[in-house]
Amino acid sequence: MPAVERPLSSEDEQILRSFLELDTPAGFKAELVEGEIVVTPPPSGTHETAFALLNRQLIRNSTIDLDIAGNKGLIVPGGRCIPDGTVSPVGHFEDAESWADPAGVLLVFEITSSNPTKDREAKRLGYAAAGIPCYLLIDRSDRSARLFTDPADGDYTAHVQVPFGKPLDLPAPFSFTLDTEPLQ
Repeated sequence: MPAVERPLSSEDEQILRSFLELDTPAGFKAELVEGEIVVTPPPSGTHETAFALLNRQLIRNSTIDLDIAGNKGLIVPGGRCIPDGTVSPVGHFEDAESWADPAGVLLVFEITSSNPTKDREAKRLGYAAAGIPCYLLIDRSDRSARLFTDPADGDYTAHVQVPFGKPLDLPAPFSFTLDTEPLQ
């Protein structure tokens, strides 16, 4: 199910226009989350280590060939997000614009930074409303991995949370157990 953008008010159109014209410093990323422009600095080494761990496990263990984009802009209800990782079938975004419809995305993941609130709620709701089947949240604040699945009515209806160090089963098409031990 492709994401459907609601009609924008004139104020929302102005915010979107300002957002799309924003010139961020090199390495920073800007997102539009529920009408708020959020600019984040380049990630820390711990963040990038978690990103690499997830990439390796997804590529090595999934039952299908995958592409994992680290900076793919997605148009979701309520904004424009850049997940830390966007997992899709090989070649899925080959001809996509900078900001793409999330239809066909299999999983997105976020690794929390200094302000995890947007990852825990606003982005989760946006990804669910866009129909992305799986959202994996690596929450470094509470040292847990959370998997949200089965999007319906603007949120995920299933949720599993494990502390770092415990295994986390990923559903098809991944069909493997994520090792969270290295995240500790």
